[in-house]
Amino acid sequence: MIKVGIIGSTGYAGVEIVRLITQHPEAEVVWYGSRSYVDQKYAEVFRNMFEIVDAKCLEDNMDELADAVDVIFTATPQGLCGSLVNEEILNKVKIVDLSADFRIKDVATYEKWYGITHQSPQFIEEAVYGLCEINREKTKGARLVANPGCYTTCSILSIYPLVKEGLIDPKSIIVDAKSGTSGAGRGAKVPNLFCEVNENIKAYGVTSHRHTPEIEEQLGYAAGEEVLINFTPHLVPMQRGILVTAYANLTKDVTYDEVKAVYDKYYAKEQFVRVLDKDVCPETRWVEGSNYVDVNFKIDERTGRIIMMGALDNLIKGAAGQAVQNMNILFGLEENAGLQQIPMFP
Repeated sequence: MIKVGIIGSTGYAGVEIVRLITQHPEAEVVWYGSRSYVDQKYAEVFRNMFEIVDAKCLEDNMDELADAVDVIFTATPQGLCGSLVNEEILNKVKIVDLSADFRIKDVATYEKWYGITHQSPQFIEEAVYGLCEINREKTKGARLVANPGCYTTCSILSIYPLVKEGLIDPKSIIVDAKSGTSGAGRGAKVPNLFCEVNENIKAYGVTSHRHTPEIEEQLGYAAGEEVLINFTPHLVPMQRGILVTAYANLTKDVTYDEVKAVYDKYYAKEQFVRVLDKDVCPETRWVEGSNYVDVNFKIDERTGRIIMMGALDNLIKGAAGQAVQNMNILFGLEENAGLQQIPMFP
């Protein structure tokens, strides 16, 4: 059994990792790290784990943890993993970091968008961007995996095939995205209170959301040139889900079958990316509770643009599920191990 340690096990992404690993046939959680609930029973923090998890929460001691487990998930705010990782730890254990500390290859870009100084820039180049369907081969054998963001995963997987094949102008991309409130984390914040969110929808981080450079960088690798996008996220009154609607100018006239063939080229063999039937738009409710991403597209012949759409569960494929998927790749397991949950409905 692969021994798993989690730093930040009492956040939304952390408890999802616990839930997924508890159902995993070849892994087990042996360290439930939490600064807020040290020595408290995990099942007292999350009653859904009653008679399932008997362990207590432990301190976030990275040195001790590295000696006790095979892989560490850091489900923490930006800056923490970067302040804890070092060569000695990476020689002992694999790390899957769910923060943004190692996602962006340019240190100056990271520090500009996140407003903090990177504590371990020497590991940025080594870290593999863990978007499984695109960087699977690079992830094998890695010591440090940068787990992508939720908005980013949905945006890139929706757009990537058309950028890669040169069917859209990479400088014309506009991404409109919506997220459930769990994407903001478990911390108490006035803008996320029920009365603030319910019966309301709002844009936020307009022109300044931190996932913007992450999307641009990864799509830039696909395009082979610099990519600049407009990215506008919105907060909607639901618990889970990301819905992306992206727009771009086509570089040539194409038919539905030609575009569908491009998506199938990249995703036909991918279990967790489902290219929907013609004229079916992705919806968050059909992926909730699962590691699936639903994608589709619509050609607008009148404007010469194409609309690319995607939906995922931000806590699973957008965070914990993708992290477990990366763990499976790192250890040579079946990639869907522990991730075969069918989407919930209603």
